[in-house]
Amino acid sequence: MVGMSDHEQQQPAPRRGKVLEALARAERKIFTRPAPKSAKACMKFLRTREKGSTKALAERLGTSRRTVERYLAGKLTKPQKRLQAALVEETEFEWKPQVRAQAREQASTSSGMMVEVTAYFGFACRGSSDDGRERSITTAISPTYAKQILELQAAGATEEDLHPIVAEAITESYFTEWGTRAAGCGRTSHTSRT
Repeated sequence: MVGMSDHEQQQPAPRRGKVLEALARAERKIFTRPAPKSAKACMKFLRTREKGSTKALAERLGTSRRTVERYLAGKLTKPQKRLQAALVEETEFEWKPQVRAQAREQASTSSGMMVEVTAYFGFACRGSSDDGRERSITTAISPTYAKQILELQAAGATEEDLHPIVAEAITESYFTEWGTRAAGCGRTSHTSRT
């Protein structure tokens, strides 16, 4: 396109699903220091991860080398949505890898995870107090499910890949209390939305 700089020709922002966003929020809570926030600080941090290469950083962020250099020099300060999303995602991915690994290991082996979801469930009859409705559910899921979810996330799973395992984990912990009550409850007509 004529007249548009490479900064203005960026692609639309990638959308992270609700499950993936919730996992990212959970990881942010374990950090002892917050990740860099400004575009310049993120660019500087990520450039160190790319061994000083602005070319490699530009490729990683899906932008031009010149745009990266402008942010590093402070000439640009407010990235467009797509670049901002890429900066946040890549910075979070690289930030505190050892702390993240320890938390993932603990969740996968001993502590599990706490999950908060909004779920819609109820009976099929209409006009009674048994009509379906949304509920907020907070429940602990077992380390086995936490391990599966974290492994899928690390392997690049999509939102659609994660929903069934999260729903199964919630069914086990919230509806059946790990097999100790109401064995058939939750398996017939509930849908989980995180």
